[in-house]
Amino acid sequence: MERAKFAYYVGQDAFFLEAFARAYSIAAAKAPDWTGFTVFHNLVGGVLAELQLHQGYAAKWGVNLHSVEPGAATRRYTDFLLATAWGGDVGLTAAAMSPCMRLYSFLGEQLASNGIPHHHYADWIRTYSSTDFLPLTQQLESLVNNYATHNNVVHSTYRYAMLCEHDFFQAAWLV
Repeated sequence: MERAKFAYYVGQDAFFLEAFARAYSIAAAKAPDWTGFTVFHNLVGGVLAELQLHQGYAAKWGVNLHSVEPGAATRRYTDFLLATAWGGDVGLTAAAMSPCMRLYSFLGEQLASNGIPHHHYADWIRTYSSTDFLPLTQQLESLVNNYATHNNVVHSTYRYAMLCEHDFFQAAWLV
């Protein structure tokens, strides 16, 4: 990946992660029990750790994370997640957030499967393939299993989130 494309991705992903943390926080506040509250709260901590990775990349690559203008795909995705968190129940919110976590966990695992190479993206691969990240994905999956009802709304929300993921990644290639 070209340096400019990855720098764009880092800025967009940092913007996205701030919205992701807010959506987790909204869901935590709406959780019907203490277990849901604590799991959502723990997931916010994972997002804050991810943001540290992005801050490191931003410093190295000259990206000012405080002046990032979200691209159309990023804005569409963050607006969707926040609207879902505000307007839906915690099960629907967890279903909307699950594709992101599943995808990053899968990508990290696949990219690290033959060892983490020494290049500019090694920290990214290390973060998303780490033993710290997979449990976060599993915690979110447990929230989906515990709170989401299996109906057309949940399924279409999940599918739309996957489409947003695709468009989010695709946007970096169009820079």
